[in-house]
Amino acid sequence: MAAISASMVKELRDRTGLGMMECKKALNEADGDVELAIENLRKASGLKAAKKAGRTAADGVVSVKVADDNAYGVAVEVNSETDFVARDQGFLAFVEKVVQKAFDAKQTDVAALMDGELEGEREALVQKIGENISVRRVAILEGGVIDGYVHSNNRIAVLTQLEGGDAELARDVAMHVAAVNPQVINPDDMPAELVEKEKEIIKAQPDMEGKPDEIVEKMMVGRINKFLKEGSLVEQPFVKNPEVKVGKLAKDAGASIQSFVRFEVGDGIEKETVDFAEEVAAQVKASSKG
Repeated sequence: MAAISASMVKELRDRTGLGMMECKKALNEADGDVELAIENLRKASGLKAAKKAGRTAADGVVSVKVADDNAYGVAVEVNSETDFVARDQGFLAFVEKVVQKAFDAKQTDVAALMDGELEGEREALVQKIGENISVRRVAILEGGVIDGYVHSNNRIAVLTQLEGGDAELARDVAMHVAAVNPQVINPDDMPAELVEKEKEIIKAQPDMEGKPDEIVEKMMVGRINKFLKEGSLVEQPFVKNPEVKVGKLAKDAGASIQSFVRFEVGDGIEKETVDFAEEVAAQVKASSKG
């Protein structure tokens, strides 16, 4: 019998969406042949996940849960392939279980979070629905005053952490973060590489061409300062009252903003574009070979 390596188990898991033990058992029965293991699994259970697991899960929902005393909160993103599945009651029930476990265990490691019963439920859901489903990320804020906000379409979720103030203020700031999407809390927090990239963009703008270096430098400083203010939470006009900046809103309430987490569904995931006609043709070709 062929030795079953961890890489073989991982490949089968990636291609099927099934659990580690089930994959290991299937590989043992197929004497280490991954393709045969997939074929046997499909025969045995009508496996839908083998082809689906390779597809990009870039849709889905985000969710938050905050402790009753507002001292702790968790945010989670769970992905599906389509927004249709993201509205499915079975999928949403699974998301709530993920959020609850993350909240109870204070666990941000997705692999550890999914180990055991939750992974089994995810696999069963993949089989039932026929789409790749994955828990993408979990974040926790703890200490001070925590509250959150989820946009009505469940595609943007925010947790904010204040020192001082109250839950209502924390929720208002979270709502602002959801709407405006600041990059950092304070201008000084902006990563140096982003500032340098912005400088390169500014230098390349047409109105900079041919100007003396000292003029370019003055224009550069002004535009960089504007960039820093626009991207910094405390310098942004508050969405519910643009006459007041978010930083002053917090200060007037005796609070300061310590941290925020903003999850937007699919943010940073490169979604594969599939030509429907080509996909159908490929399926017809594959079935004719079988």
